[in-house]
Amino acid sequence: MPSSFTQNYYHCEFSTKDRANLIPLELEPRLYPFVGGIVRDLGCQLIAVNGISDHVHLLLRYRADLSHSKMLQQIKGRSSKWIHETFPMLGRFA
Repeated sequence: MPSSFTQNYYHCEFSTKDRANLIPLELEPRLYPFVGGIVRDLGCQLIAVNGISDHVHLLLRYRADLSHSKMLQQIKGRSSKWIHETFPMLGRFA
């Protein structure tokens, strides 16, 4: 019986609304592991993460049965919610 093997890699960039500098250096050591947890929860693998004060880059390997849009919706939505709940002083974060 034939079988197939698929590896999906995806590089994505998330920027803050209007490219505002809303990701301070102090937030990065907590934000990146949190995003990694979201990615693992989705059954994917975070290969690399980095960014600066107005955007974040992710390199992921993701499951064949997970769509791009669902994966990105979960990462963006859950990380944004966490930032709003954990750092209320970043209320403008979007």
